[in-house]
Amino acid sequence: MNRRRCAIAAITAVCALTVLVAPGAAFAAPLAPAAPSAGPLPRAPEPPDRGRKGGDRSLEEVRMEIEGLYHQAVSATDAYNLAKEEAERQSGEIARLAQRIDKGEDRIKELKDRAGATARAQYQGGGLPAEAQLMLTDDPRLFLDGVDRVKQGMKATRDLLRELDRTQADLRAYARDAGAQWQTLESNRLRQNEAKKKITEKITAAEKLEKRLAKKERARLLELEREAAAKAQAEWLESRDRRRADDARTDASPDGGAGGRDGKATAGGAKAVEFASAQLGKPYSWGAEGPGSYDCSGLTSQAWAAAGRNIPRTSQEQWRQLPRVAVGDLRPGDLIIYHADASHVGLYIGDGSIVHAPRPGRDVTVAGAGSMKILGVVRPDR
Repeated sequence: MNRRRCAIAAITAVCALTVLVAPGAAFAAPLAPAAPSAGPLPRAPEPPDRGRKGGDRSLEEVRMEIEGLYHQAVSATDAYNLAKEEAERQSGEIARLAQRIDKGEDRIKELKDRAGATARAQYQGGGLPAEAQLMLTDDPRLFLDGVDRVKQGMKATRDLLRELDRTQADLRAYARDAGAQWQTLESNRLRQNEAKKKITEKITAAEKLEKRLAKKERARLLELEREAAAKAQAEWLESRDRRRADDARTDASPDGGAGGRDGKATAGGAKAVEFASAQLGKPYSWGAEGPGSYDCSGLTSQAWAAAGRNIPRTSQEQWRQLPRVAVGDLRPGDLIIYHADASHVGLYIGDGSIVHAPRPGRDVTVAGAGSMKILGVVRPDR
C-alpha cells in the first residue's frame, strides 16, 4: 500500500515538472484566484479589413488611404527619376573617361616609340652618348654645332620623360575616377530598382483597394476627391485674395498687378504654359517625360525646355535648385511645389489654376492651384 502511494506521488511530480519545462511555458508570479464571474481575457484587436465595403470603415477613410498610397508612389517616382538621371550622367562620365584613357594609352605608345628611336640612334653611334662623341671631335666647328644639338637633345629627352610621367599619372587618375563612377553608377541602378519596386507595390495596392469597391462607391469616391480638392481650393483662394488685398494696400507686392492680380507672364513663361496646356488629356505615367505621357516633373521640365530653359528633372530638385518666390507673387509659368517632401509639382497658368500630371490612373489636367498642400513656388526664369 505504501509502495502504491509512493508511485502515485512520483507520477504526479513528473507530470508537474513536465508542464513546467514544456516549450513555450510562461512563468509568472502567482495570481490570486479569479472570481467566479470573471470572463475570458480580451483578444488583441483585429487589423482593419481593407476590403470591407461599407461597415465601420467610411469611404472618406478609404479615399485617404488610396491617396496616401498614390502619394508614396509619386514620392518613389521622384527618387526613381533622380537615380535614373544620376545614372545617365555617370554613364556619360565613364564614357568620357574611357575616351581619355584610350587617348592617353595612344600617347604613351607614341612617347615610347620616340624614346626607342632615340635609343636606336645612340646605338648606331657606337653606343656612346652625344656628349662623349662631342668631346672626341677635333673639328672646332663641329664641336660648336654639336654643343647646340646636345643641349636641344637633352631638353627634348627631359621633356619626353616628363610628358611620359605626366601621361601615366593622368591614366592612373582616369582609371581611379572611372572605378569610382562605376561604383556610384551601380549604386544608383540599385536605387532605381528599389524605387521601381516600391512604385509598383503602392500602385498595385491602391488599385486593388479601388477595385474592391462597388461601382456606386467608386463614383462616390471620385466625388469625395473632387469635393476635398474644391474645399482646399476655396480656402486657398480666400487666403490668397485676403493677403493680396493687404499687399495692395501697403504696396508690398513687387510682381502683382493692380488690385493684387497675377503678375504678367514672361515670354518664356508664356511658352511653358502653351506647351503644358497642349498636353492636356495625355495619361500620367511614372518616369515619363513625353511626348505621349508624363509624370508631374516630366511635364514641367519639358514645358520649360520648350521655352528654351533647362531645369532639373525632379520636383525635389526643382524646389532645391530654382529661385523661390512668394506664393502671393505668382505669375504664369511659375512652378508650384506640393507636399512637405516636395514630391509633386504643377505649372501655374494664371487665375488660380495649374496644369499638372496628377497621379497614376489620371490624365494631364487643369486643377486649382490650392487644391493640394502648397510647399512653395519657384521661378525658372527669375
